[in-house]
Amino acid sequence: MPDFSGRLRASGRVGILVSRYNEVITSRLLDGALSCCSDAGIARDAIDVVWLPGAFELAVAAAAAAETGVYFCLVALGVVIRGDTPHFEYVAEAAARGLQEVAVRYRLPVGFGVLTVESMEQARDRAGGSAGNKGHEAAAAALRTADVLEQLRARHAPD
Repeated sequence: MPDFSGRLRASGRVGILVSRYNEVITSRLLDGALSCCSDAGIARDAIDVVWLPGAFELAVAAAAAAETGVYFCLVALGVVIRGDTPHFEYVAEAAARGLQEVAVRYRLPVGFGVLTVESMEQARDRAGGSAGNKGHEAAAAALRTADVLEQLRARHAPD
């Protein structure tokens, strides 16, 4: 029985979608994602970084990127910090659902690096602080999943 496990390796173009909202945090998430891509042997010129106004816009940009057919995987980076209104729930849910729909519709891994936190301190902790760098983790998840999908497609390709 075959056993498939995703490897962290270069195998195609990567698109990284980054929210400008809370850019002090998202730029650190981007650094983590780029570091992961470097660890995987992906050259910087094989990575497209796309800046967007906020986390809400990540899904539509992911869909547009997926439609091009040029990406091995996508990584979405953003920060949604809870406030005093229900805005947090709407934005966080829309980002998560929209990115998941893109991944399933296009069968394209989308690393979910959208922090949904209670405070700026929690965001800093998750963007290279005490909780690691979730940008790096999201990129690793996308790359490993893309590798597994590539293995599955190769294994089950018609002769």
